[in-house]
Amino acid sequence: MTTTTELYPPIEPYTSGRLDVGDGQTLYWEECGHPAGKPVVFLHGGPGGGCSPLHRRYFNPAAYRIVLFDQRGCGRSAPHASESGADLSANTTWHLVADLERLRLHRGIDRWQVFGGSWGSSLALAYAETHPAAITELVLRGIFTLRRSELDWYYNGGAANLAPQWWQSYEAPLRERFGDLPSGFDRIAGYHELLFDPDPAVHEPAGVAWTTWEAATSTLEFDQAMVDDFSDPAFALAFARIENHYFVHAGWFREGQLIAEVDRIRHIPAVIVQGAYDLPCPAITAWQLHQAWPEADYRQVLAGHAVSEPAIAAELLAATDRFARSGE
Repeated sequence: MTTTTELYPPIEPYTSGRLDVGDGQTLYWEECGHPAGKPVVFLHGGPGGGCSPLHRRYFNPAAYRIVLFDQRGCGRSAPHASESGADLSANTTWHLVADLERLRLHRGIDRWQVFGGSWGSSLALAYAETHPAAITELVLRGIFTLRRSELDWYYNGGAANLAPQWWQSYEAPLRERFGDLPSGFDRIAGYHELLFDPDPAVHEPAGVAWTTWEAATSTLEFDQAMVDDFSDPAFALAFARIENHYFVHAGWFREGQLIAEVDRIRHIPAVIVQGAYDLPCPAITAWQLHQAWPEADYRQVLAGHAVSEPAIAAELLAATDRFARSGE
């Protein structure tokens, strides 16, 4: 067992592979923990963030069969969205929902727990509302549903009031291309033009500026190491391109769809963990989800956004430990 302040020890996969999901896409997947344990799938954020060794550590390896995978276009999946001429037309929410089902069947899993934060919570909700019978429990963190109000808050000015120095860096590539930004200027659409410009002198700094805005504002206390990690040009460009592609299309959701359709999954045991000072995904969205889903165990804690925030990590560990002991 863990304490409430430390993750499980680092572990390595006992198997991994690549899954051809069609559309010229192959996904990297891995399993770690106990091969006969309770299946759980980890859905990373972004979209475009990829998985890391840290993500394996939120589950008791003696109890869980832990499945991680890199979503289309990022991490160790191919083709990578940082490549020249990257085509994201076959990278949508509903492609990823289908990929999840394909991965579950490929790994011979009947039902599994779904664990996701930030964009991972969006994908978890979309998948659960489409395939509720495949899920034993949901563990969700930093709720994000891609409504216009959420996107505008973080990318069109609301959050600027709380991190003005990083907002200035975020806007710099836009101002270089478009000059003074008029009232009502859609920065998400503006960034789309920059990120998919064929010139590396345009898309590379735009990718870093977009991505470091998120890194700099995801923790309650500023974390330079996170900003440094997110500044890698290849990672940053794939991350920014995929996120922006999803946000320009509002995740291919109807406005408010994920909360409106929560009745489909209210019978599934669930924990919602939300940082009270989450800047990218403010608590109002998690609270509104909980109002529509009162059966879910709602935990708001003193934290920002990142999965590594101590108060968030403690609640996530408590949830996975509790569900590890529960039957299907």
